Parts: sequence; structure tokens; C-alpha cells
Amino acid sequence: MLTALGAFFALAAAVAGCGSDVPSNSVAAVAGNPITTQAYKHWMFVAAKGNTQGATTAPVIVPTDPPDFNDCLNQVREQIPTLDKTPDKTLKSDCAELFNTLNGQVLDFLIKSYWYQAQAHALGIKETNKQVLSALATAQKQEFPTPAAFAAFLTSTGQTLADVKYRVLVNQLYAALLKRYTQQVTPAKIAAYYTSHASSFGTHETRNIRIIRNTSEKQVLAAKAALQSGQSWTVVAKKYSIDSATKDTGGLLVDVANGEVEHALNAAAFAAPVNKLEGPIHGTFGWYVFEVTKSTPATTEPLAKATPSIRQLLAGQYQTASENELKAAVKKSFGDKTFCREDYSMADCNGYKAPATTTTTPAVSPTATATTSVPSSSTSTTSSSSKSST
Repeated sequence: MLTALGAFFALAAAVAGCGSDVPSNSVAAVAGNPITTQAYKHWMFVAAKGNTQGATTAPVIVPTDPPDFNDCLNQVREQIPTLDKTPDKTLKSDCAELFNTLNGQVLDFLIKSYWYQAQAHALGIKETNKQVLSALATAQKQEFPTPAAFAAFLTSTGQTLADVKYRVLVNQLYAALLKRYTQQVTPAKIAAYYTSHASSFGTHETRNIRIIRNTSEKQVLAAKAALQSGQSWTVVAKKYSIDSATKDTGGLLVDVANGEVEHALNAAAFAAPVNKLEGPIHGTFGWYVFEVTKSTPATTEPLAKATPSIRQLLAGQYQTASENELKAAVKKSFGDKTFCREDYSMADCNGYKAPATTTTTPAVSPTATATTSVPSSSTSTTSSSSKSST
């Protein structure tokens, strides 16, 4: 279907044998199908190119020759003259750090691309060349205003048209596979969620409360007497209250929800009528007199109004769950048939063991920390900011 990619990544019509041998011209093999060194270097270039973040003059360092990284060292010396005096040991360490980042992303993309294609084949899911071209045309129209803009995108990312077609193919198959695992958001499920999360739909009762707090009951009684004699809350709170948050604002607490103030005050305030001076009561932080000045009843959002937000929430949850199920399924089917050369091994490879990690500040900074542009097989088909699937 995609002849330009055929030499890079050979997908058999049926799953090939699962021997652990990786051909000499390849960095990995998935169920006997090689990921060739040629394909690997190409996508490593695409990933490294993405690290320049659109800077056309930035150096593109492509570390593809572990463990010695002599080619990488030569690239650094040639492209970054300011590092000419930097010791070989330092630069090779930087090349290794950059390699570990890009290698994991590139092989994850290539390996999972095979897994998804093989899983689709096993389930009889197919994408014709016509369907791929149609999807590509739609994506181009959505993301690029002119053919020239798309051509500029290919140049800036180091990709070919065949690369993008390949990404579209994998994305289309991935989307079709995902449908096999995705639950449908039904009215019954929306209603069940609404019922089980009833407190989330609507507002709680709130009250505006004026308080005077003091550690002395005598002072609180004096404050109550002053209020009863007609003195204002502003004057009385300033004189008698020790509550720093309210003493200068007439003791006012606004929109207090049940449970937001200490227990003794909370219980009394939410049982009291409006506009009646109450107290004194004794709580953990002292004595109180208080008055509820406003009560706003709780409200309940009807199911019909809550439905759009619940539908969106459940769709997101189901999407995540289906993605995880699909990844687990393809890992189970092909993980033990995926072999990588020792120097290129990463998390998708059979027998992989994660190395101890260290944190350093690399000298090869133009390309050591940015995000790769190698695409995910489950994300946008043409966006230059796509990341590899994890």
C-alpha cells in the first residue's frame, strides 16, 4: 500500500514467526518483522528535527550509533563549533542522554505501529489506499490552508509524504480498533451517574453570618448586650471580637457552606432562624454570639441540564479506559514477540530492564530537552507537535 515505507518496515500479510533473532540490518524485530536501521535512522532524524522547535538554523543532532556514539560526536563537533573544546567523554555522555530520549520515543512509535496493524489484521480490520488518501486530504484541509503550507510542514519536520500517509494509516486502524473497546454513553449510564453523584449537581445551602468571638464568655455577653441596645455590628465587632478575619468587617462571613466553620458554630448557625441574635455558644476557639443575616437554599440541577456535562465526562473516562485496554491487548499479543538489539532496547522490547537514571545538564542543549515530533499512532495525523504514544 505504501511502497515508500515498504523497505523501512515490513509488515507480513500474516504474523510471521516469533524468533528472537534481529536481522543484521535492523534494530528490532516484531514477530519476525524487522524494523530496519534505515527506517530507524529516518524516524530518529524526524524526532531530532522536532527538537529544534521550528528554529531553521538550529543544529540537528541524530544519535543513532550506541554505545560509542562516534558519529554523534562528529555531528556535534561539526555543527556546534562552540563545543569544539568540550571533552569527548562529556559529549558522548550528552549523546547517550539524547539517544535514550529519542530512541525510546521512536521505537515506541514504530513498535506500537506494528502492534496496532497486526491486531487490526487479526480482527479483519482493513484500510484501503483510497481511505487513507481521503483521510489525509481531510486532515490537510483542516490543518493547512494551502498545499504550500503542507509542503513547508514536511520540510520543517523532516518527513516525507509517505511518512504522513503511514501515520494516517496507523491512526485509522488505531481508531477502528479503539471502537472495539469503547463503551457507549447511554441515557441509562448518564442517569446512573447522576443518581450516584447527586451532590455534584446543584449548589449547597449557604448562609451569611455575623459573629463576635472572644475567649471570655463575659466579653461575649457584653457584646450581645451592646447589640441588643442598638449598637451596630461594625462598632461592637471592632470592640469585642478577637476574630481577625471579621472584626473589621462587622463580623461578617459570606456564603458559608455547611461544615466550613467550626462544629459548634456551624451546628448552631445552620439551625438558627434568619435575623435573630443567638448565643452565647462555646466552641473550640472561644465563645460566640452570632446572627444569620441571609440563607440561600440548596438547589438541584435537573438531569436534563446535567446530561451534556455527564455525557462528556463519561465519554472521556470510557476513552481512557478503552485506550488502556487496547494497549494491554496488543502488549499481551505481541510483547513477548518483540525483540530489540541490546543497545537499542526500550520499554516495549521483550526482556527490557530499565537502567538507573541520573540527572545532568547536557552540553548539547539545542536538542537534548525538547519534545520529539515523532507522532503517536493514536493522535493527530499531521500536527507537528504530536508526541509518540506511551
